Amino acid sequence: MHTVVFDLDGTLADTSGDLLDAANAAFRAAGLGDVLEHPRDAGTALKGGRAMLRLGYERLGRDPSEAEIDAGYPILLEAYGRQIADKTYLYDGAEAVVLRLKTAGYKVAVCTNKPVALARQLLDQIGITDLFDAIVGAKTLPVSKPDPAPYVLAVEQAGGTVAQSLLVGDTATDRKTSTAAGVPSVLVTFSPAGNTVQELFPDEIIDHFDALDVVVEKLIGRPHGG
Repeated sequence: MHTVVFDLDGTLADTSGDLLDAANAAFRAAGLGDVLEHPRDAGTALKGGRAMLRLGYERLGRDPSEAEIDAGYPILLEAYGRQIADKTYLYDGAEAVVLRLKTAGYKVAVCTNKPVALARQLLDQIGITDLFDAIVGAKTLPVSKPDPAPYVLAVEQAGGTVAQSLLVGDTATDRKTSTAAGVPSVLVTFSPAGNTVQELFPDEIIDHFDALDVVVEKLIGRPHGG
């Protein structure tokens, strides 16, 4: 079964606003006030909670210890869970392309480094959970991307085969994951990384989800009967 696996943050949705708000909540809890800014720090937001905390401390002229990062991280996650979709929005064409792929006979899945419970909560709140045949996130397995295991699990849980799958993402982590899994990669330019994804030499680059259908068929073919 042909399968298209999507990253979540920065690929299907711009989650940077809510992520930065959550990081600032952790900084406020530490008595430091709001440290990070949108859209200036959107790129770091999409690298995860710990990356945001490190950036904030560095901006304050501090070299944070792992203990400080570990102390702030659960506060960040709690804050994020309270307002996970206040500022988040799907990129233009995201929902439509998933529907088109499913109609054409493809399986579709999400593979993210966001904690899986939060990934499901976000997808629930923006109303697209039921579109996906599998959702794999951090803590589904002991490892995360770029280890290929979560990607492989997402494909298998969706009912597909890795040899007939590809990964749609937006970062070097996604590119490394596709390489490790031995599958094609499609990177998007509409995330904060923009056109810098060209430096990662993915198999294809798209500027809008309207272009994905043709690219998917080119890279992994069309499902039988699709």
